[in-house]
Amino acid sequence: MQKDAIAIDLPLAYERERVDAEPVKIDAGIPEDSDLLPLCVDLDKTFTHTDLLFESFLVLVKKNPLYIFLCVAWRLKGKAWLKSQIAVRINLDVSVLPYNVALLEYLRAEQARGRTLYLCTATNAGLAQAIADHFGIFTEVLASSDSLNLAGPNKAAALVNKFGRRGFDYCGDSKADLPVWALARRAMVIGDKRMASAARRVNPNVVLIEKEGPLLRLIAKEMRIYQWVKNLLIFVPLLASHRFTDVKSIIAAAIAFVSFSLCASCVYLMNDLLDLDADRRHVRKSKRPFASGQLSVSLGINLAGALLVASAALTALLPMSFAYVLAGYFVATLSYSLFLKRHMLIDVFTLGALYTARIVAGGAADGIPLSYWLVLFSGLLFLSLAMVKRYTELDALVRNGKTAAAGRGYIAQDIMILCAFGTAAAYAAVLVLALYMNSAEVNVLYRHQAPLWVLFGLLLYWISRVWMLAFRGQMNDDPIVFAVKDRTSLITVGLCVAAVMLAI
Repeated sequence: MQKDAIAIDLPLAYERERVDAEPVKIDAGIPEDSDLLPLCVDLDKTFTHTDLLFESFLVLVKKNPLYIFLCVAWRLKGKAWLKSQIAVRINLDVSVLPYNVALLEYLRAEQARGRTLYLCTATNAGLAQAIADHFGIFTEVLASSDSLNLAGPNKAAALVNKFGRRGFDYCGDSKADLPVWALARRAMVIGDKRMASAARRVNPNVVLIEKEGPLLRLIAKEMRIYQWVKNLLIFVPLLASHRFTDVKSIIAAAIAFVSFSLCASCVYLMNDLLDLDADRRHVRKSKRPFASGQLSVSLGINLAGALLVASAALTALLPMSFAYVLAGYFVATLSYSLFLKRHMLIDVFTLGALYTARIVAGGAADGIPLSYWLVLFSGLLFLSLAMVKRYTELDALVRNGKTAAAGRGYIAQDIMILCAFGTAAAYAAVLVLALYMNSAEVNVLYRHQAPLWVLFGLLLYWISRVWMLAFRGQMNDDPIVFAVKDRTSLITVGLCVAAVMLAI
């Protein structure tokens, strides 16, 4: 498709303006204007904290992953065509997008003073108009059509043709806005001092509205580093087979732990990216870096890809069976994020299986065959813990007077039957442990069987306490993370390890 362009006979983009006045001072605030020139505001990462193209793409892929292949074909016809084709196929709720609240308040104040505001963006016109209609403060929307991508020089030309050179102020955030800043009266920069310096090279009248954030801390938060504690389950086969003194096995398990953790973080990122709409409606999850706009969606997509590549690279140091387990885990977790979590019971069975997959991965990494006792015990125990997680979410809904879980297959009335299923699975796991302690395998692996009955009692106490706390509304969403932070749980784990060592 032939892409249109807007003709302009003025110098564009990166021309250097001769500065005869004093050196530019970058202000921390937003100035007031006496002449009330039109103020043109960019949308992506300026008026909003996100990028609408990436947001739209994720909504489309969540709707049907096969659209990825169509997106490649649409992109070959131009970026404007890609945006338009995505826009007509999705329904994006603009009311929950993360907006720049400080800028919004300023724009409303300027409108009250009689200043005309224009939303000028490379986003598709349909989405941009929906946002403008939602706020009702913009006089007009200038946006991309199906043949014209209104970015860079095209945007600069459109604004100059409409307002004249130096006849408008422009608020943007990136290097793509340099051609526009070069022709505006004032360059309002949403970003950091480096971007303000770049804008100053093409326009002496720069205002910086600084946007700072502890990037590494936000990335670590999104990667859920604290959730890596779950992957310690990879060491369970090593301990159960009494090979915890074998250095080679320990190294293999450690590599598997890192690989699994990187893969898990990749999945956490993808899950948050695909769940942006639901997270923004959630009281607690709305504060996550992607949902709140503190981290860009584009950064999340790139980071997820990098983590997946690093995780896959580490599998080359381990047996191929580990790679198979890791690939199965990735596919299962992605399927869970896309659609399985919306189906009643299937979601908790999947979560239980994903916990158990960590133990299977540990066995594959060290070449340790897993006993049916361990797999059955783990499956039932983790199924119960998955039901604790879902029970906790339903309990919070009931306490807040809601009747259904958004994006899940449960209603408030399911809470009691879910409790019954979860406690039954927990006690079945304890029963499996009791039967195992009377099996022939125990006589081979353990010199003294009596301390194992202490393990039986401790596990029975711990799982009962977990459900009691969940019933009281005192349980964290994730029982594994709760256990790591709970002193009683840590003491119980320590006593269990001591019992096993005495038995050995």
